[in-house]
Amino acid sequence: MLFWVIAAILTLGASLAVLLPLAGGAKGLSSSRDHDLEVYRDQLSELDRDAARGLIQPAEATEARAEIARRILRLDSGSAGKTSTSRASVAAKLVATMAVLVVPLVSWGLYAKIGSPDLPSQPLSERLAKNPADSSVDELVARAEAHLAANPSDGRGWDVLAPVYLRMQRFSDAVAAYRNAIRLDGDSSVRQAGLGEAIAGAAGGIVSADAQKAFEAAQKLDPANAKASFYLAVALAQEGRVKEAVAAWQAMLGKLPPDSPWRGAVEQALAKSGNPEMAAGEAAKGPDAADIDAASSMSPQDREAMINTMVAGLGEKLRQNPRDPEGWMRLVRSYVVLGKPDQARDALGRAIAVFGADSDEAKKFTAFAASLGLTATE
Repeated sequence: MLFWVIAAILTLGASLAVLLPLAGGAKGLSSSRDHDLEVYRDQLSELDRDAARGLIQPAEATEARAEIARRILRLDSGSAGKTSTSRASVAAKLVATMAVLVVPLVSWGLYAKIGSPDLPSQPLSERLAKNPADSSVDELVARAEAHLAANPSDGRGWDVLAPVYLRMQRFSDAVAAYRNAIRLDGDSSVRQAGLGEAIAGAAGGIVSADAQKAFEAAQKLDPANAKASFYLAVALAQEGRVKEAVAAWQAMLGKLPPDSPWRGAVEQALAKSGNPEMAAGEAAKGPDAADIDAASSMSPQDREAMINTMVAGLGEKLRQNPRDPEGWMRLVRSYVVLGKPDQARDALGRAIAVFGADSDEAKKFTAFAASLGLTATE
């Protein structure tokens, strides 16, 4: 019942806010005409008094009376036009008033029919207090975030939440959570590999210098860490060291158990790197439905990393088919993310040279590079 009372008060206030200005517009019209007519009558009376005292000549008095009469006639004709206008205005205001009154009535009727005014509220505190078995993933994450906001030194909590963030593709949050877990509960191969995966995911699948450092730390702590080995091979491929990447993946494939979830990722990466021209072409055009199906056993970030293993091949593809503006921008961005500004600047210069320094493409390249913090050389 309280809901309907509050809704009625708010609806009434909104309706009055619209209706009151509409109701006050026509009052000033007749009062203005009556005032002007009274002024002209006073002028005629004063004119008669001046003529009787001899203060004004009869001819001048006649001319003045005629002028005042013309003004009175103009006032009458103007009021007639304003009257017709005011009638149209009144009709428009009537339509507006009807609309203002109909909208809340219709909306209330629809809400009463299809709405749920009796649905109980669901405050966050009550949802967080539910049995975890009855909670959704988002509610569990919110519960964990609320706990860590109150207990930021709980390293175990950060360690549990970090991989959840990673699966939800909240890469920046995953990076922060892994760093907190490492800082509070110490280093481990699993945490370092997760940190590297989160950094690579935040960079669109590019294994940057920070991500590579984390994977190397994970591999140092546990040489059998499959995630670290896979991504370090990805880093080699992205640097153009395809043969070394293939050797790393082949060695990894020989050590993985048959039921390892990483076997599919390694086999797919080897298939793509087996033909450099094919790999370069696929790196340029990006993943298709077949790629997604073939890599269905991988996590989203692993799949994205695998598709980006041939960044160096993209450079070779652009040498063969240089008039590809999107390809040049992808290549520049990849080098920037990899921490290789000189190669990024060289790619930018080659792209500008292909299309001409005064072309629209060159302007687009320059603006894009500036957004990455990169400037073209002379």
